[in-house]
Amino acid sequence: MFLTLQSSISIKDLFRLDGKKAIVTGSGGGIGGAIAEGLAEFNVDTALFDVNFESITRLKKKIEDEFSIKALAFPVDVCDSEQVKIAVKRVFDEFGRIDILVNCHGIGQWSPAEEMSEEDWKRMLDVNLTGVFLMCQAVGRFMIKQRHGKIINISSMSGSIVNKPQPQAHYNASKAGVIMLTKSLAAEWARYNINVNSISPGYTLTPLVENLLKQQPEYADMWRPLIPLGRFAKPRDIVGAVIFLASDAANYVTGHNLAVDGGYTIW
Repeated sequence: MFLTLQSSISIKDLFRLDGKKAIVTGSGGGIGGAIAEGLAEFNVDTALFDVNFESITRLKKKIEDEFSIKALAFPVDVCDSEQVKIAVKRVFDEFGRIDILVNCHGIGQWSPAEEMSEEDWKRMLDVNLTGVFLMCQAVGRFMIKQRHGKIINISSMSGSIVNKPQPQAHYNASKAGVIMLTKSLAAEWARYNINVNSISPGYTLTPLVENLLKQQPEYADMWRPLIPLGRFAKPRDIVGAVIFLASDAANYVTGHNLAVDGGYTIW
């Protein structure tokens, strides 16, 4: 005989985020900015982290003007552990808790492996992987004390497949590292009621991708036929996945990598 437990919370209410407190790194960029705006629309007070302080200052004003939430803006180099610790502590002091962390910072570069400099390799791993770890570590310490939290790391489909034709071994390796870091933290921190998941976007028309395509404009015509849905993503296409993973609707999801790639990785 099975016992069915009826929850007093409606399915619709499971997706509500009212009053939550979040940090979004890379919020000066295309996807990060869209995520910050999406969280604001769901009434989440949000701290914006980016090295481009001018960009996040504009975004802070925009979301405070459009939504009834509180926004903070901090110029943070996620590769600098002291900057990270200080900024995270300031957010905690201001908000009183941190419910959601979205790591959306990152850099990209195309370089043949045989020509790649050691400096370029290290820079890619520092920003895309070490920076994610430092943010998870600093925020995770507060979430462990709270005994709850949602961490969402923005990886890439490049962490699971090798893109073609562009050479980017360092980028692929860094994003694969984010996926495995996510799984490892999910396993370690599950006992503290902390869910750690990653999202792997496909080709998304962000300023970063558009700048890369200026170098090789023919790549766009090579990529599009490989996407079953037949188009590139817009930054807002990634937001729904973040809202789901940040909400109570995803309380039983951890250590998962969610592909939002238009079907690219099903081939």
